Amino acid sequence: MAETRDERPLFERFDAADVRALVEGYPLAWVCGGGAGATEASLLPLIGVYDGEGRLIELIGHLMRSNPLHHALREDPRATILFSGPDAYVSPEHAGRRDWAPTWNYAQVKIGAEVAFDEALTETSLKVLIDAMEAGRAAPWSIGELGPRYTGMLTRIIGFRARVTGLSGKFKLGQDEDGATLRAILGALPDADSVAWMKRFNRGR
Repeated sequence: MAETRDERPLFERFDAADVRALVEGYPLAWVCGGGAGATEASLLPLIGVYDGEGRLIELIGHLMRSNPLHHALREDPRATILFSGPDAYVSPEHAGRRDWAPTWNYAQVKIGAEVAFDEALTETSLKVLIDAMEAGRAAPWSIGELGPRYTGMLTRIIGFRARVTGLSGKFKLGQDEDGATLRAILGALPDADSVAWMKRFNRGR
Protein backbone atom coordinates (compact mmCIF):
# COMPACT_ATOMS: atom_id res chain seq x y z
CA MET A 1 0.00 0.00 0.00
CA ALA A 2 1.42 3.40 -0.99
CA GLU A 3 2.40 5.76 1.84
CA THR A 4 0.13 8.78 2.21
CA ARG A 5 1.98 12.00 1.44
CA ASP A 6 1.74 14.85 3.93
CA GLU A 7 0.63 17.85 1.89
CA ARG A 8 0.95 20.37 4.71
CA PRO A 9 3.66 23.06 4.49
CA LEU A 10 6.97 21.72 5.81
CA PHE A 11 6.95 23.60 9.11
CA GLU A 12 3.31 22.73 9.80
CA ARG A 13 3.81 18.96 9.81
CA PHE A 14 3.38 17.83 13.40
CA ASP A 15 1.26 15.41 15.38
CA ALA A 16 -0.62 15.20 18.67
CA ALA A 17 2.50 14.02 20.51
CA ASP A 18 4.39 17.14 19.39
CA VAL A 19 1.57 19.36 20.67
CA ARG A 20 1.54 17.55 23.99
CA ALA A 21 5.31 17.79 24.39
CA LEU A 22 5.21 21.55 23.75
CA VAL A 23 2.25 22.22 26.08
CA GLU A 24 3.80 20.13 28.88
CA GLY A 25 7.28 21.51 28.39
CA TYR A 26 6.25 25.16 28.06
CA PRO A 27 2.97 25.52 30.00
CA LEU A 28 3.02 29.32 30.36
CA ALA A 29 0.82 30.59 27.53
CA TRP A 30 -0.74 33.84 26.35
CA VAL A 31 -4.50 33.70 26.79
CA CYS A 32 -6.18 36.39 24.68
CA GLY A 33 -9.90 37.17 24.98
CA GLY A 34 -12.56 39.74 24.41
CA GLY A 35 -14.01 38.61 21.10
CA ALA A 36 -12.57 39.18 17.66
CA GLY A 37 -10.63 42.22 18.90
CA ALA A 38 -8.88 40.17 21.65
CA THR A 39 -8.90 43.22 23.88
CA GLU A 40 -7.31 41.52 26.91
CA ALA A 41 -4.38 39.13 27.27
CA SER A 42 -2.50 37.50 30.12
CA LEU A 43 0.25 34.95 30.55
CA LEU A 44 -1.24 31.97 32.42
CA PRO A 45 0.10 28.47 33.20
CA LEU A 46 -2.15 25.81 31.67
CA ILE A 47 -2.40 22.04 31.98
CA GLY A 48 -3.60 19.97 29.03
CA VAL A 49 -6.29 17.29 29.00
CA TYR A 50 -6.04 14.66 26.24
CA ASP A 51 -8.34 12.11 24.68
CA GLY A 52 -7.65 8.39 24.24
CA GLU A 53 -5.61 9.07 21.10
CA GLY A 54 -3.46 11.69 22.78
CA ARG A 55 -5.10 14.71 21.17
CA LEU A 56 -5.43 17.90 23.20
CA ILE A 57 -9.11 18.50 23.96
CA GLU A 58 -9.03 21.10 26.72
CA LEU A 59 -6.82 23.14 29.01
CA ILE A 60 -7.26 23.71 32.74
CA GLY A 61 -6.13 26.95 34.35
CA HIS A 62 -6.95 29.66 36.83
CA LEU A 63 -6.62 33.43 37.08
CA MET A 64 -7.24 36.28 39.48
CA ARG A 65 -10.86 37.40 39.57
CA SER A 66 -9.55 40.99 39.37
CA ASN A 67 -7.75 40.27 36.09
CA PRO A 68 -9.49 42.20 33.26
CA LEU A 69 -9.28 39.02 31.18
CA HIS A 70 -11.73 37.40 33.61
CA HIS A 71 -14.38 40.01 32.81
CA ALA A 72 -13.62 39.89 29.07
CA LEU A 73 -14.04 36.11 28.89
CA ARG A 74 -17.23 36.19 30.93
CA GLU A 75 -18.63 38.62 28.35
CA ASP A 76 -17.36 36.54 25.41
CA PRO A 77 -15.89 33.08 26.17
CA ARG A 78 -13.97 32.80 22.90
CA ALA A 79 -10.22 32.83 23.43
CA THR A 80 -7.00 32.47 21.49
CA ILE A 81 -4.25 30.68 23.38
CA LEU A 82 -0.63 30.90 22.25
CA PHE A 83 2.03 28.44 23.39
CA SER A 84 5.64 29.27 22.54
CA GLY A 85 8.29 26.59 22.73
CA PRO A 86 12.07 26.83 22.35
CA ASP A 87 13.50 29.51 20.08
CA ALA A 88 17.01 30.40 19.01
CA TYR A 89 18.83 32.74 16.68
CA VAL A 90 20.88 30.64 14.28
CA SER A 91 23.96 32.40 12.91
CA PRO A 92 26.03 31.49 9.85
CA GLU A 93 28.68 30.76 12.47
CA HIS A 94 26.54 27.89 13.78
CA ALA A 95 25.97 26.61 10.25
CA GLY A 96 29.68 26.82 9.42
CA ARG A 97 28.85 28.71 6.23
CA ARG A 98 29.39 32.36 5.27
CA ASP A 99 27.10 32.00 2.23
CA TRP A 100 24.15 31.07 4.44
CA ALA A 101 21.62 33.59 5.78
CA PRO A 102 20.92 33.73 9.53
CA THR A 103 17.52 32.59 10.71
CA TRP A 104 15.43 32.08 13.82
CA ASN A 105 14.17 28.64 14.82
CA TYR A 106 11.05 28.30 16.95
CA ALA A 107 8.04 26.18 17.87
CA GLN A 108 4.54 27.50 18.46
CA VAL A 109 0.97 26.29 18.82
CA LYS A 110 -2.11 28.48 18.43
CA ILE A 111 -5.35 27.26 19.96
CA GLY A 112 -8.89 28.50 19.57
CA ALA A 113 -10.93 27.78 22.69
CA GLU A 114 -14.20 28.32 24.54
CA VAL A 115 -13.54 29.24 28.18
CA ALA A 116 -15.90 28.27 30.99
CA PHE A 117 -15.23 29.51 34.53
CA ASP A 118 -16.12 27.17 37.36
CA GLU A 119 -15.68 27.90 41.07
CA ALA A 120 -15.85 24.17 41.79
CA LEU A 121 -12.80 23.69 39.57
CA THR A 122 -10.58 26.24 41.34
CA GLU A 123 -8.94 23.88 43.81
CA THR A 124 -8.51 21.21 41.13
CA SER A 125 -6.87 23.72 38.79
CA LEU A 126 -4.31 24.54 41.47
CA LYS A 127 -3.68 20.90 42.32
CA VAL A 128 -3.09 19.70 38.75
CA LEU A 129 -0.71 22.60 38.10
CA ILE A 130 1.30 22.10 41.29
CA ASP A 131 1.41 18.32 40.82
CA ALA A 132 2.73 18.78 37.29
CA MET A 133 5.36 21.36 38.20
CA GLU A 134 6.53 19.68 41.42
CA ALA A 135 6.74 16.18 39.90
CA GLY A 136 10.22 14.73 40.07
CA ARG A 137 11.50 17.03 42.79
CA ALA A 138 13.26 15.47 45.76
CA ALA A 139 10.71 16.97 48.16
CA PRO A 140 7.61 18.01 46.18
CA TRP A 141 5.72 20.93 47.69
CA SER A 142 2.00 20.57 48.45
CA ILE A 143 -0.80 23.11 48.86
CA GLY A 144 -1.38 22.04 52.46
CA GLU A 145 1.92 23.63 53.43
CA LEU A 146 0.40 27.09 52.89
CA GLY A 147 -1.71 26.72 56.00
CA PRO A 148 -4.49 29.29 56.64
CA ARG A 149 -3.28 31.48 53.74
CA TYR A 150 -4.70 28.93 51.32
CA THR A 151 -8.34 29.67 52.16
CA GLY A 152 -7.87 33.39 51.60
CA MET A 153 -6.09 32.79 48.32
CA LEU A 154 -8.97 30.71 46.97
CA THR A 155 -11.39 33.63 47.29
CA ARG A 156 -9.27 35.73 44.91
CA ILE A 157 -8.93 33.28 42.04
CA ILE A 158 -11.20 31.17 39.87
CA GLY A 159 -10.59 28.03 37.85
CA PHE A 160 -11.57 27.47 34.23
CA ARG A 161 -11.65 24.96 31.43
CA ALA A 162 -10.75 26.00 27.91
CA ARG A 163 -12.33 23.62 25.41
CA VAL A 164 -10.24 23.37 22.25
CA THR A 165 -12.16 24.44 19.14
CA GLY A 166 -9.24 24.80 16.75
CA LEU A 167 -5.50 24.22 16.66
CA SER A 168 -2.65 25.19 14.36
CA GLY A 169 1.08 25.23 14.79
CA LYS A 170 4.42 25.98 13.26
CA PHE A 171 7.61 24.13 14.09
CA LYS A 172 10.50 25.78 12.23
CA LEU A 173 13.37 23.61 13.36
CA GLY A 174 15.79 23.12 10.50
CA GLN A 175 13.72 20.70 8.42
CA ASP A 176 14.66 22.64 5.26
CA GLU A 177 18.42 22.44 5.80
CA ASP A 178 20.66 20.01 3.93
CA GLY A 179 22.19 17.26 6.03
CA ALA A 180 25.64 18.78 6.42
CA THR A 181 24.32 22.19 7.45
CA LEU A 182 21.85 20.62 9.87
CA ARG A 183 24.59 18.58 11.53
CA ALA A 184 26.80 21.64 11.84
CA ILE A 185 24.00 23.62 13.54
CA LEU A 186 23.18 20.77 15.91
CA GLY A 187 26.82 20.59 16.92
CA ALA A 188 27.34 24.33 17.40
CA LEU A 189 24.05 25.82 18.63
CA PRO A 190 24.39 26.52 22.38
CA ASP A 191 20.65 26.35 23.15
CA ALA A 192 20.13 22.77 24.38
CA ASP A 193 16.33 22.95 24.23
CA SER A 194 16.35 24.13 20.62
CA VAL A 195 18.84 21.41 19.69
CA ALA A 196 16.62 18.76 21.30
CA TRP A 197 13.57 19.95 19.37
CA MET A 198 15.54 20.18 16.14
CA LYS A 199 16.54 16.55 16.60
CA ARG A 200 12.92 15.63 17.29
CA PHE A 201 11.83 17.09 13.94
CA ASN A 202 14.78 15.77 11.96
CA ARG A 203 14.89 12.15 13.03
CA GLY A 204 16.80 9.94 10.64
CA ARG A 205 18.65 12.78 8.94
